[in-house]
This record gives sequence, C-alpha cells and structure tokens, in this order.
Amino acid sequence: MLDKIKSLYTEIEALNVSSREEVEEVRVKYLSKKGLIGQLFGDFKNVAPEQKREVGAKINELKSFATTKINDLKESFEQSDMGAQGADLSLPGDAFQMGTRHPLAIIRNEILDIFNRLGFTISEGPEIEDDWHVFSALNFPEEHPARDMQDTFFIEKDPDILLRTHTSSVQVHEMEELNPPIRTVTPGRVFRNEAISARAHCMFHQIEALYIDKDVSFADLKQTLMFFARELFGEKTEIRLRPSYFPFTEPSAEMDVSCLICGGKGCNVCKGTGWLEILGCGMVDPNVLESSNIDSKKYSGFALGMGIERIAMLKFGVNDLRLYFENDLRFLKQFKGAN
Repeated sequence: MLDKIKSLYTEIEALNVSSREEVEEVRVKYLSKKGLIGQLFGDFKNVAPEQKREVGAKINELKSFATTKINDLKESFEQSDMGAQGADLSLPGDAFQMGTRHPLAIIRNEILDIFNRLGFTISEGPEIEDDWHVFSALNFPEEHPARDMQDTFFIEKDPDILLRTHTSSVQVHEMEELNPPIRTVTPGRVFRNEAISARAHCMFHQIEALYIDKDVSFADLKQTLMFFARELFGEKTEIRLRPSYFPFTEPSAEMDVSCLICGGKGCNVCKGTGWLEILGCGMVDPNVLESSNIDSKKYSGFALGMGIERIAMLKFGVNDLRLYFENDLRFLKQFKGAN
C-alpha cells in the first residue's frame, strides 16, 4: 500500500496537461469517487491494524497534494484565458461601493450626541418587559387603554409579560438601581399594536431622556428643550409648549418646533400653523419617584420622549414611515452624504 501511494505521488507530481479538458480528465482519474485515490480509501480496510495510522496519514497527504496540484493546473488555464482576452492584470480591481448609515441611525446618533454634550449617559434595556416596568411603576391606572390588547403586544398573562410600548421602562430600571442625581437618555425599539400605514407602524424607535436631582424645575426642562431643538434643527428654531397629559409626568406638555419647511409662515407640511409637533415632556410625577424608592420631597425631575422616525421624517422630508423598514437600496443610498 505504501509503495502504491509513493508511486501515485510521483505520477501526480509529474503531471503535465495542455487543455482544460485534460485537467478535468486528470481530476476524475485521481480524485473522483471511483478514482485511484478513492480506491486507496476503499482498500484501507485491508491494511494491518498496526499500519493503519501511518497509511491513513499518507493517503490524506496524497489527496491533499493531488487537490492542490490539479487546482494549480486549472488556475493556470484561467489566467491564460484572461490574458488572451486582453485583460491587463496590473490594473487595480473594481472599487467596492461604500455602504451608508440607515437614516434612523443617523438621527439616533445625532440626538444622542446632543444629550451627551449635556452630560446625559446612555442606558438600554430589554424589549420584553413585565407590567411593573412598562405600566405600574409609571403611574398608569389599571383602566388605562394602553394596557388593553388593542394597544399592547402581550406575550403572557398573569403575570403580564409584554413587548415594551415605550423606552420609559428603561428609566424605571435606572431609578430602581441608581441613586440621584440621574441623568440618562434611553434609545430603543418599541412595539404597539397599530395598523401599518404611511404615518404609523407596529414597530418604531424612541429616545427618552430623564433628569432627577435636587431642585430640578420646569425652567430646566424648557432650557434643555430649547438647546436640543436648536442643535438639531438650526439656530433659528423656535419651540412652543402646549399643555398635555401623560400618566408619568405632571405637569405635562407637547413640544412643537417652528416648521422647517416654511420657517413658521405656514405651509401644507405644518397644515398652515407654522408648527410641527416632535415630542412629549413634563415633570416626573411624584408617584413615579416614590415607586422607585426616590424621595419625592427631596428630589424632582423631568422626562421627555420622541419618536426617531418622526424626527427623521422632518429632517429628511420623508413622507412614508414604511420606507424605513423596507431596506430598498434606492431609498437608503440617498443618505450617503449624511453624517
């Protein structure tokens, strides 16, 4: 057996072919299932036990050598074909097309950078949560419609396990685990049981901010919002706060910015009002602080939250929310110049 292996090794080493067809014939002769090397594997069962280790290693070496030799012969013909076609092998290869960041990632990073400059840290948490962190700890009453199946994706009942409907659940974790002062911003994906359309989706992205410390006031919230709006939309941006209601803040407000399209003069984008709504905000309700064992008589805070898709639609002039999730390269390539 060893002599036969040595003979085949010498034979393969001396191989010389003149065409692609001969390369294929050689491959079939030596490497096919019924080829000469294949026959060696078939005869291996007749080798004496004390020689099996040595013979097995030699057969594997022969097969590896034959494979390399035949591949080299095949490659030599491919290179000669390229030369015959007039290809200049010294020319550089085709450049790879650079990818781009997703528009939502662009806006997410821009918003996080603004809050990072204000001293906010980034916090992230699980997308599958319990009722406490999504609702109860945030002062949602038992009868609140958000607890209903028509708004929330429930995974289990009793106890309730669900897909989070907002990233405020991460803020609850932070309040439970950290002592004030707390200054954190929480980006993430959230889920709501809504019909998919140009203006709504069952999955979207939020960024929420939370600041808790001694003597935090609504004036601190307003100045933070003004800084944020002008850094994101431009120095001439104006903001407007309108009273609103959220279970976890009191007082609560919706924030509008002057329309980016018409500069506040009124157009079809802002429906003639000159304003565009971008986020909700307010002072953290004392009940929320107490639920996380934070003394509401000693500490106060503010919270704000926004949808990244909504901001991206305003910044980039996108009119259909579904485009963000379809991965159409024609759409995504438009953002190559964005930071």
